[in-house]
Amino acid sequence: MPIVVNLDVMMARRKMSLNELSEKVNLTLSNLSVLKTGKAKAIRFSTLEAICQALNCQPGDILEFVE
Repeated sequence: MPIVVNLDVMMARRKMSLNELSEKVNLTLSNLSVLKTGKAKAIRFSTLEAICQALNCQPGDILEFVE
């Protein structure tokens, strides 16, 4: 899939654990883990917004198009 999820990179830059992010965005660890590992097929804008707010970043910092 040409869309790469860089959630793990942003979490490392912000020094935030999966548990901490899960609590801040109100998502289960398993759902967040699926997203973090790039196995997710879709993401809601509301989820992306919550993640960007928690990590203080832009959507482009999380999602990347790679050919």
